[in-house]
Amino acid sequence: MKIVGVGCGPGMITAAAAAAIAGAAVIYGSDRAIDLARPYIREGTAVHEITDYKRLRSLPADTVVLSTGDPMLAGLGYLGGEVVPGISSMQVAFARLGVSLIRGAVVTAHGKDHAAAIADAALEVSRGKVVFLIADPAFSVPDLAAALTPEVRIAVCEDLGYPQERIALGTAGAPPVPRSGLFVVVSGRF
Repeated sequence: MKIVGVGCGPGMITAAAAAAIAGAAVIYGSDRAIDLARPYIREGTAVHEITDYKRLRSLPADTVVLSTGDPMLAGLGYLGGEVVPGISSMQVAFARLGVSLIRGAVVTAHGKDHAAAIADAALEVSRGKVVFLIADPAFSVPDLAAALTPEVRIAVCEDLGYPQERIALGTAGAPPVPRSGLFVVVSGRF
């Protein structure tokens, strides 16, 4: 099985990922991943929307599984097999903000305990890291801001790589507000 990162938005797919997709006979992915990969899918390829993530490990060895962003950043890389990296939302957010990736710490709140994620983020910021927090639509940026000192910078990065991309900057004292459900938060001294 190949796990192929399709990037975090249109045009963010690598040549290696495009080649893996073009050579696939069977592809599985989310609606969003399939949409991002569509320009590279050959006619006649069997394309399936993932409906049961627990069954992915039982797919045939020649299957290509699409993962949005990069499979190793909260993606499907845990499935094993060959991983073809993609351009992640972290890479795009840090590039847009001019922050080196080596300063970063990753925290996920997507489908997880938000209070624990906020505590982890606050700890990493206190250690001098710039936190890349993977949010979900219910994540509260004001709750994160309350856990940080007022001067800490916060960026809400929405729809990265898409035409409607938006990066709103603020501080913990005056945090930015997300407008969409597809967002990440970068916080720290940057």
